[in-house]
Amino acid sequence: AMEELLPSHFPASRAAAVAAAFIRYRHAGPGRGLALGTIRRAHREDIDAVGRKYHLELVLEDIRDKDSAVNCTAEVLYPLDNKNTVPDVQFTLEGELQNSDEADDMFYNQIKSLDKELVARNIPDSQGNVSPELEPIHLLAWAASGYVIWQNSTENTNFQLAQTKQVTQVKRSDEYLQFDYMILLHEMVSQEIIPWQLTVLWHPRHGVQVPQDSRQ
Repeated sequence: AMEELLPSHFPASRAAAVAAAFIRYRHAGPGRGLALGTIRRAHREDIDAVGRKYHLELVLEDIRDKDSAVNCTAEVLYPLDNKNTVPDVQFTLEGELQNSDEADDMFYNQIKSLDKELVARNIPDSQGNVSPELEPIHLLAWAASGYVIWQNSTENTNFQLAQTKQVTQVKRSDEYLQFDYMILLHEMVSQEIIPWQLTVLWHPRHGVQVPQDSRQ
Protein backbone atom coordinates (compact mmCIF):
# COMPACT_ATOMS: atom_id res chain seq x y z
CA ALA A 1 0.00 0.00 0.00
CA MET A 2 1.13 3.52 -0.81
CA GLU A 3 1.06 6.04 1.97
CA GLU A 4 1.48 9.77 1.39
CA LEU A 5 3.96 11.47 3.72
CA LEU A 6 4.24 15.11 4.62
CA PRO A 7 7.36 16.35 2.77
CA SER A 8 8.54 17.87 6.06
CA HIS A 9 8.21 14.51 7.82
CA PHE A 10 11.55 13.01 8.98
CA PRO A 11 11.26 9.74 6.97
CA ALA A 12 10.77 11.81 3.80
CA SER A 13 13.75 14.06 4.50
CA ARG A 14 16.01 11.10 5.37
CA ALA A 15 15.14 9.31 2.12
CA ALA A 16 15.54 12.56 0.17
CA ALA A 17 19.02 13.05 1.68
CA VAL A 18 20.03 9.61 0.34
CA ALA A 19 18.61 10.37 -3.11
CA ALA A 20 20.40 13.74 -3.25
CA ALA A 21 23.67 12.15 -2.07
CA PHE A 22 23.49 9.48 -4.78
CA ILE A 23 22.68 12.01 -7.51
CA ARG A 24 25.57 14.24 -6.34
CA TYR A 25 27.92 11.30 -6.57
CA ARG A 26 26.76 10.55 -10.11
CA HIS A 27 26.41 14.09 -11.48
CA ALA A 28 28.37 16.60 -9.41
CA GLY A 29 32.06 17.39 -9.11
CA PRO A 30 34.47 20.32 -8.79
CA GLY A 31 32.40 22.39 -11.21
CA ARG A 32 28.91 21.58 -9.98
CA GLY A 33 27.46 21.23 -6.49
CA LEU A 34 24.02 19.65 -6.27
CA ALA A 35 22.11 20.25 -3.05
CA LEU A 36 18.65 19.18 -1.98
CA GLY A 37 16.25 22.08 -2.32
CA THR A 38 12.63 21.36 -1.51
CA ILE A 39 10.86 18.01 -1.22
CA ARG A 40 7.64 18.44 -3.17
CA ARG A 41 5.94 15.11 -2.61
CA ALA A 42 6.73 11.88 -0.81
CA HIS A 43 5.07 8.46 -0.65
CA ARG A 44 6.13 5.37 1.24
CA GLU A 45 5.40 1.84 0.07
CA ASP A 46 5.92 -1.39 2.00
CA ILE A 47 6.91 -4.22 -0.34
CA ASP A 48 6.49 -7.66 1.22
CA ALA A 49 9.75 -9.52 1.81
CA VAL A 50 11.70 -6.87 -0.13
CA GLY A 51 11.79 -3.67 1.88
CA ARG A 52 10.42 -0.19 2.04
CA LYS A 53 10.38 2.12 -0.94
CA TYR A 54 10.12 5.90 -0.89
CA HIS A 55 8.77 7.69 -3.98
CA LEU A 56 9.97 11.28 -4.01
CA GLU A 57 9.59 14.46 -6.02
CA LEU A 58 12.51 16.76 -5.31
CA VAL A 59 14.08 20.01 -6.37
CA LEU A 60 17.89 20.02 -6.65
CA GLU A 61 19.90 23.24 -6.68
CA ASP A 62 23.44 23.95 -7.79
CA ILE A 63 24.94 25.57 -4.68
CA ARG A 64 27.08 27.74 -6.98
CA ASP A 65 24.00 29.15 -8.70
CA LYS A 66 20.74 29.17 -6.77
CA ASP A 67 18.71 29.99 -9.91
CA SER A 68 19.59 26.70 -11.57
CA ALA A 69 17.08 24.42 -9.90
CA VAL A 70 16.14 21.13 -11.57
CA ASN A 71 13.17 18.91 -10.72
CA CYS A 72 13.76 15.27 -10.07
CA THR A 73 11.81 12.14 -9.24
CA ALA A 74 13.54 9.46 -7.22
CA GLU A 75 12.83 6.09 -5.67
CA VAL A 76 14.79 4.95 -2.64
CA LEU A 77 14.39 1.32 -1.63
CA TYR A 78 15.72 0.26 1.77
CA PRO A 79 16.15 -3.52 1.49
CA LEU A 80 15.11 -5.88 4.30
CA ASP A 81 18.06 -8.14 3.53
CA ASN A 82 20.59 -7.47 6.30
CA LYS A 83 23.60 -8.56 4.26
CA ASN A 84 23.06 -5.89 1.69
CA THR A 85 21.67 -2.81 3.37
CA VAL A 86 22.75 -0.30 0.72
CA PRO A 87 19.64 1.59 -0.44
CA ASP A 88 18.75 1.13 -4.09
CA VAL A 89 18.31 4.55 -5.69
CA GLN A 90 16.68 5.20 -9.07
CA PHE A 91 16.21 8.75 -10.31
CA THR A 92 15.12 10.83 -13.28
CA LEU A 93 16.18 14.43 -13.78
CA GLU A 94 13.57 16.59 -15.48
CA GLY A 95 15.47 19.19 -17.43
CA GLU A 96 19.13 19.98 -17.92
CA LEU A 97 21.78 20.44 -15.31
CA GLN A 98 23.94 23.46 -15.90
CA ASN A 99 26.95 22.67 -18.04
CA SER A 100 30.05 22.38 -15.87
CA ASP A 101 32.60 21.47 -18.57
CA GLU A 102 34.38 24.81 -18.47
CA ALA A 103 34.72 24.89 -14.67
CA ASP A 104 35.75 21.21 -14.61
CA ASP A 105 38.41 21.65 -17.29
CA MET A 106 39.77 24.78 -15.62
CA PHE A 107 40.15 22.94 -12.32
CA TYR A 108 41.68 19.89 -14.00
CA ASN A 109 44.29 21.91 -15.89
CA GLN A 110 45.09 24.02 -12.86
CA ILE A 111 45.78 20.96 -10.68
CA LYS A 112 47.74 19.26 -13.47
CA SER A 113 49.99 22.33 -13.76
CA LEU A 114 50.89 22.54 -10.05
CA ASP A 115 54.59 22.13 -9.23
CA LYS A 116 53.88 20.29 -6.03
CA GLU A 117 50.85 18.38 -4.78
CA LEU A 118 48.02 20.37 -3.31
CA VAL A 119 47.48 20.07 0.45
CA ALA A 120 44.69 21.89 2.30
CA ARG A 121 42.81 21.62 5.57
CA ASN A 122 39.65 22.80 7.31
CA ILE A 123 37.26 23.49 4.44
CA PRO A 124 35.00 25.31 5.29
CA ASP A 125 36.97 27.20 7.96
CA SER A 126 35.69 27.82 11.49
CA GLN A 127 33.59 30.76 10.23
CA GLY A 128 31.97 28.52 7.61
CA ASN A 129 33.80 30.16 4.70
CA VAL A 130 35.33 28.44 1.68
CA SER A 131 37.94 30.47 -0.20
CA PRO A 132 37.30 30.70 -3.97
CA GLU A 133 40.44 28.72 -4.86
CA LEU A 134 39.33 25.85 -2.59
CA GLU A 135 35.72 25.84 -3.79
CA PRO A 136 36.32 23.09 -6.41
CA ILE A 137 38.11 20.95 -3.77
CA HIS A 138 35.11 21.47 -1.47
CA LEU A 139 32.62 20.59 -4.24
CA LEU A 140 34.61 17.44 -5.07
CA ALA A 141 34.41 16.37 -1.40
CA TRP A 142 30.68 17.15 -1.49
CA ALA A 143 30.21 14.87 -4.54
CA ALA A 144 32.45 12.07 -3.22
CA SER A 145 30.81 12.14 0.21
CA GLY A 146 27.56 11.43 -1.66
CA TYR A 147 28.92 7.96 -2.41
CA VAL A 148 29.79 7.28 1.25
CA ILE A 149 26.42 8.62 2.44
CA TRP A 150 24.50 6.45 -0.05
CA GLN A 151 26.50 3.33 0.86
CA ASN A 152 26.04 3.77 4.62
CA SER A 153 22.53 5.15 4.98
CA THR A 154 19.59 3.35 6.52
CA GLU A 155 16.02 4.46 7.04
CA ASN A 156 17.08 5.87 10.41
CA THR A 157 20.08 7.98 9.41
CA ASN A 158 20.60 11.39 7.82
CA PHE A 159 24.26 12.05 6.97
CA GLN A 160 25.53 15.47 5.90
CA LEU A 161 29.06 16.56 5.02
CA ALA A 162 30.26 18.83 7.81
CA GLN A 163 33.85 19.59 6.82
CA THR A 164 36.98 18.46 5.02
CA LYS A 165 39.58 18.19 7.78
CA GLN A 166 42.42 17.53 5.35
CA VAL A 167 42.94 16.84 1.68
CA THR A 168 46.16 15.74 0.01
CA GLN A 169 46.66 15.37 -3.70
CA VAL A 170 48.47 12.20 -4.78
CA LYS A 171 50.47 12.27 -8.01
CA ARG A 172 49.46 9.61 -10.54
CA SER A 173 50.91 8.38 -13.81
CA ASP A 174 47.50 8.13 -15.51
CA GLU A 175 45.08 10.89 -16.49
CA TYR A 176 43.08 10.87 -13.26
CA LEU A 177 43.46 13.31 -10.41
CA GLN A 178 43.65 11.66 -6.98
CA PHE A 179 42.89 13.27 -3.64
CA ASP A 180 42.99 11.60 -0.24
CA TYR A 181 40.38 13.22 1.96
CA MET A 182 39.69 13.09 5.68
CA ILE A 183 36.14 14.36 6.03
CA LEU A 184 33.73 14.78 8.91
CA LEU A 185 30.19 13.51 8.41
CA HIS A 186 27.44 14.81 10.66
CA GLU A 187 24.76 12.21 11.38
CA MET A 188 21.75 14.42 12.10
CA VAL A 189 19.67 11.83 13.96
CA SER A 190 22.24 10.78 16.59
CA GLN A 191 24.13 14.10 16.30
CA GLU A 192 27.34 12.11 15.94
CA ILE A 193 30.32 13.59 14.05
CA ILE A 194 32.14 10.79 12.23
CA PRO A 195 35.62 11.09 10.68
CA TRP A 196 35.85 9.28 7.35
CA GLN A 197 38.86 8.67 5.16
CA LEU A 198 38.33 8.47 1.42
CA THR A 199 40.37 8.14 -1.74
CA VAL A 200 38.82 10.08 -4.59
CA LEU A 201 39.64 9.75 -8.28
CA TRP A 202 38.30 12.31 -10.69
CA HIS A 203 38.51 13.10 -14.38
CA PRO A 204 36.35 15.69 -16.17
CA ARG A 205 35.03 13.10 -18.63
CA HIS A 206 34.56 10.18 -16.22
CA GLY A 207 33.22 11.81 -13.07
CA VAL A 208 33.88 10.90 -9.45
CA GLN A 209 35.08 7.51 -8.22
CA VAL A 210 35.68 6.47 -4.62
CA PRO A 211 37.81 3.30 -4.80
CA GLN A 212 38.41 3.27 -1.07
CA ASP A 213 36.72 4.65 2.03
CA SER A 214 36.84 3.79 5.72
CA ARG A 215 35.07 5.03 8.77
CA GLN A 216 37.70 6.14 11.28
